[in-house]
Amino acid sequence: MAPLMKILVPVKRVVDYNIKIRIKSDGSGVELANVKMSMNPFDEIAVEEALRQKEAGKATEVVVVSIGPQQATETLRTALAMGADRGILVKTDGPVEPLAVAKILKGVVAEEGPGLVILGKQAIDDDSNQTGQMLAALTGAGQGTFASKVVVGDGSVEVTREVDGGLQTVRLKLPAIVTADLRLNEPRYASLPNIMKAKKKPIAEKTPADYGVDVAPRLKVLKTTEPGGRKAGVKVKSVSELVQKLHDEAGVI
Repeated sequence: MAPLMKILVPVKRVVDYNIKIRIKSDGSGVELANVKMSMNPFDEIAVEEALRQKEAGKATEVVVVSIGPQQATETLRTALAMGADRGILVKTDGPVEPLAVAKILKGVVAEEGPGLVILGKQAIDDDSNQTGQMLAALTGAGQGTFASKVVVGDGSVEVTREVDGGLQTVRLKLPAIVTADLRLNEPRYASLPNIMKAKKKPIAEKTPADYGVDVAPRLKVLKTTEPGGRKAGVKVKSVSELVQKLHDEAGVI
């Protein structure tokens, strides 16, 4: 019989993926003023997976945690409306790098004692793909990254991973860290009654200092630019002309 456990799901507030990103005029970063924000899509998948495990009788509680400004409460409420039981907001106004996030999450893990931590494989704003791996290293837990299937067993979890050229299945002892890939599931929509119930679910507020973590950035962003436009293509009339252009102009042969 699978163990009854708590599942912790870190979630991040990011620019909605349907919004066209605009760069600040000084090139210092992405314009966030008056921009629609949403939960990181990979984290939505992580929340959904945690809820499915609870509904299958593999977990007793799903706790969501977000590190960010006060507005990140909205992201937590979204997860609570999906079905999570309670939330934790670690309040910080500036950007937080993956290592600092992992250190804070290590403190949350120590307090909450989850059997499983499920988080998105990356956030769509910085695409770092580092936090899950760093958290596993800091806690000493096994990690199953890029998960497309999660099966919780008796004291262990089997994770099917998306890897180059195919799939890999690993078995991890609990507690473990799992990062969710796109194919893991399709997140549910929150019903109106659950949205109303979410307003009454508890959200505890913390600070990085509560976990003894310094969130001062270690990296400095020098410049942010939009991707360059693609050059127009050209038509060729024959294979010999194509070969000539690849040799003389593109320099690839």
